[in-house]
Amino acid sequence: MKKIVLCCAAGMSTSMLVKRMQAETEKRALTLEIVAVPAAEFESALADADVVLLGPQVKYELARFSHIAAPLGKPVAVIDMMDYGTLRGDKVLDHALALMA
Repeated sequence: MKKIVLCCAAGMSTSMLVKRMQAETEKRALTLEIVAVPAAEFESALADADVVLLGPQVKYELARFSHIAAPLGKPVAVIDMMDYGTLRGDKVLDHALALMA
């Protein structure tokens, strides 16, 4: 099963977005695991992740996290601020799926 990890400051602010994304996976009949973790747990979460999306509040970590993930061939990207703020689970899911393709 593919796993999408959302990474934010404390792992809590993305919980609503995770729920929206999970609802969208059900609509699309996709089998994905989607979790939220705090930035401090990035490295431990990376092992099982297929893609990591960063909340806009931790976008400053993009270069460092990308460098850590690159040898494993795992993409890391920042969630669009508008999609994040409006909880557009469908758009964020599309972004994750495109990165995994």
